[in-house]
Amino acid sequence: MIEIEHVTKRYGEKVAVDDLSFSVKPGIVTGFLGPNGAGKSTTMRVILGLDRPNSGRATVNGKAYRDLPAPLHEIGALLEARAIHTGRSAYNHLLAMAQTHGIGRRRVDEVIELVGLTDVARKRAGGFSLGMGQRLGIASALLGDPATLILDEPANGLDPEGIRWIRNLLKGLAAEGRTVFLSSHLMAEMAQTAEHLIVIGRGRLIADTTVAEVVSQASHGASVMVRTPGAGELREALLGDGVRITSVERDLLEVSGLTSAEVGAVAARRGIVLHELVPQMASLEQAFMRLTGDSVEYHTELLAGEQLETVGEAA
Repeated sequence: MIEIEHVTKRYGEKVAVDDLSFSVKPGIVTGFLGPNGAGKSTTMRVILGLDRPNSGRATVNGKAYRDLPAPLHEIGALLEARAIHTGRSAYNHLLAMAQTHGIGRRRVDEVIELVGLTDVARKRAGGFSLGMGQRLGIASALLGDPATLILDEPANGLDPEGIRWIRNLLKGLAAEGRTVFLSSHLMAEMAQTAEHLIVIGRGRLIADTTVAEVVSQASHGASVMVRTPGAGELREALLGDGVRITSVERDLLEVSGLTSAEVGAVAARRGIVLHELVPQMASLEQAFMRLTGDSVEYHTELLAGEQLETVGEAA
């Protein structure tokens, strides 16, 4: 388990993390979200002992990273996949890491096969593509068979097959009872991978809840899509105060201001046949934007009068 207790980290006058507290439990994939500049990378660096907090503490299974006798066996981390000796082969890079912790060559071979680098294991890592470098970084994190994994943007540079592979890998590791803490800007992928979310903004905790709850809250008051051959009759029956109806197609209505149960009840009373009745759920991306809209550091106006998009500094 990862525990962050009242952590504050400043860089000069800049407060990167502000009295932040949360726990990451084993057995599930926990996503770590926030706008650029929210303090995600700083928080991960504090957990891994790369930055010392001004106050508070971060522990993994009750110990600070610096107190772990064999860190690779306890925590696997991926913060910067390209932080490698470019002149070494993938195999020798992993072997050098393994030898510092008494890890045998067999384990090096295992993780190389696990991440799909067998065919290029003897090639210099400096010539790797972004995706291959990412796989090597993941292999490094898994080398010590750790119970805790901390991964920053592990799907970066991976192709669709690779993204599906890392998704299934992380879910499988969590199912084994490991603690998996994952940061990513790929909202659609996070929605399919994580069960729980930690969301921060400007260094402060915004949400600590399940993915389903975040999406459900953002979907409150969303529209209902209705497909019916009696679209005209249903429209007349549904119209009222606070109800807005638009025709997406001839037999398809988008109804705002009523729940799917209310729409279905009206249709039943009028004997109107419904072919589809689907509440429109918010995406995780939409939910994230609503949660963090007040926590971004910079706003940039998009072309063609679109809504403001948030753009920030590096995390």
